[in-house]
Amino acid sequence: METPNNGINKVTWAGILITLGIIYGDIGTSPLYVMSSIIGKDAIDGNIIRGAVSAVFWTLTLQTTIKYVILTLQADNKGEGGIFALFTLVKRNKYKWLIVPAIIGGSALLADGIITPPISVSAAIEGLRFFRPELNTVPIVIGILFGLFFIQQFGTGFIGKFFGPMMTLWFLMLGVLGFSQLLQDASILSSLNPYYAYTLLKLHPSGILILGSVFLCTTGAEALYSDLGHCGRRNIRISWIFVKTMLVLNYFGQGAWLIAHQGEKLEMLKPGNPFYAIMPEAFIPYGIIIATSAAIIASQALISGSFTLINEAMRLNLWLKVRVKYPTESRGQIYIPSINWLLLAGCIMVVFYFRESARMESAYGLAIVLCMLMTTVLLNFYLHMKRYNRFLISVIIIVYLTIELAFLYANLSKFMHGGWITLIIASSLIAVMTAWHLAKKIARRYVDMVKFEDHKQLLIDLSNDDSLQKYATHLVYMTGSNNPEEIEAKIIYSILHKRPKKADVYWFVHVNVLNEPHTMEYKVTHIVDSDIIRIDFNLGFRVAPRINLMFRKVVQDMVKNKEVDITSRYESLNRNNVIGDFKFVVLEKFLSFENDLPAFEKLVMSIYFFLKRFSMSEAKAFGLDSSSLKIEKFPMVITKAKEMHLRRIGLDAHGNQVNTLP
Repeated sequence: METPNNGINKVTWAGILITLGIIYGDIGTSPLYVMSSIIGKDAIDGNIIRGAVSAVFWTLTLQTTIKYVILTLQADNKGEGGIFALFTLVKRNKYKWLIVPAIIGGSALLADGIITPPISVSAAIEGLRFFRPELNTVPIVIGILFGLFFIQQFGTGFIGKFFGPMMTLWFLMLGVLGFSQLLQDASILSSLNPYYAYTLLKLHPSGILILGSVFLCTTGAEALYSDLGHCGRRNIRISWIFVKTMLVLNYFGQGAWLIAHQGEKLEMLKPGNPFYAIMPEAFIPYGIIIATSAAIIASQALISGSFTLINEAMRLNLWLKVRVKYPTESRGQIYIPSINWLLLAGCIMVVFYFRESARMESAYGLAIVLCMLMTTVLLNFYLHMKRYNRFLISVIIIVYLTIELAFLYANLSKFMHGGWITLIIASSLIAVMTAWHLAKKIARRYVDMVKFEDHKQLLIDLSNDDSLQKYATHLVYMTGSNNPEEIEAKIIYSILHKRPKKADVYWFVHVNVLNEPHTMEYKVTHIVDSDIIRIDFNLGFRVAPRINLMFRKVVQDMVKNKEVDITSRYESLNRNNVIGDFKFVVLEKFLSFENDLPAFEKLVMSIYFFLKRFSMSEAKAFGLDSSSLKIEKFPMVITKAKEMHLRRIGLDAHGNQVNTLP
């Protein structure tokens, strides 16, 4: 059977076309707003343009090409990419704090993603102002965004077939338009010399701040890495040659047009955006349509990436359990309703607050540079884990930390102009992930394990006790114990004490989340012949734990192998080969008042149980059928309260004075 990563180095024309449609939307639509953001409301200065175009070229080369396409794509987890996949590769490292950059990076990527659809769609639609300068684009942008998020619930398999051809057309348009300007004035090609970028940063008073706008040209690089599993490493690398060529041609073409208009202000020129200005006037309507389509595709890729990111976070115990749907049979395509509508709400607020893409530019990029910094930190440990040359690793990490810290400094100037919005969103996401992660660690202290050997005979005796009414033919418990020889004390308590549960066969099911993304395996352990059975599911971090279906398949295989008899033990039903009933029991916890926690841990657990109100139940998270399910609540006592010293006073039952004790 072909494993998910067998095709990671396979190159096909279809694979390249799919790659163009899936992963380059964000970085591919950046020419819509990068150059206009660099110029702003100042008069066009030829020296700034040359320096900025040079900085754009070398940013795409150093940041996107070398760091992500060449280096980071090496760090695949069984063919999967993204900051959480990178974290799972290095988390075996002795440094437990590596969870910190993973949480910050994942949160920042999600937060900055909220502004990507509004800025891309707004910049594309604003081309209509060439025909109607007074046009209010806000309703149009919101309408497009609402339609895009609305169709997510039905799956995007059909429209996805058009992504590749449409993005190919988009990049060809970028290249042709840029090349047409270079034919008129090729002097801008001198900006290939990094000296112009150095001069801009060194000599121009606002050179370092211009980096904040230059950085927008590479904001899609992190998404490129996240989609590694969908496209394959070599498909990405080969298609990037075409994509980068077209992007560079367009940036240089816009630069040539701007130099031809130096001394003028961009807002006084029609249509006010160099991207549309380099188009022949008759082509602008078609350019707007193509640009809008590309912006929608960019937004779609971001939405799908957000679903994948949250799904991974849930499997890594960094996010509350929320409902995940599978709208189509396409592998990897998921839909998370709560995240979908939260993203839409965030996008609509961004559009209403900023109203124009020019104002959104001032808030864009601050969070994503944090994500890139966190990727660099994790990449450092990955390179050491792979035993690359230490000197080479040091050079690489120092270079990229320097570049990204410079970008961070430049983007900090955006804080008061809207950057605070994405940072607040990122901080909120970080708080949720951190609280969930810490609460899980605190809760593990509570788990009291007991030896199966000490209770095995009790279960057998209970199963054979004729004085008790049978609770179920097959009784199934979900267990968190990694050791088949141990079981949670609360499960034994549930079976023996909380209404003794007599059953013919006791099943204990454990789900083990692996570092690999797509593994689906199971192991059967017969603790007592066919009376007490344990099943361990080994599932990849991108596999949904649909235990009801998986358990049924395992039982079918065991019956076929004659390992277990699942027919009813009632004589009348057994004679007619009627299958016995299966009853699942899930234990859900609540925070006991008996806890005496330190202030910080108490805050963490309070946040955790508040978030659990919005989380799916354990049963739904495991995909269990509610018609054969029993939910039992039990108190979570993590830290017992101090012993109370109570003193009895008064008379006893015989009227005698009771001696008081100190």
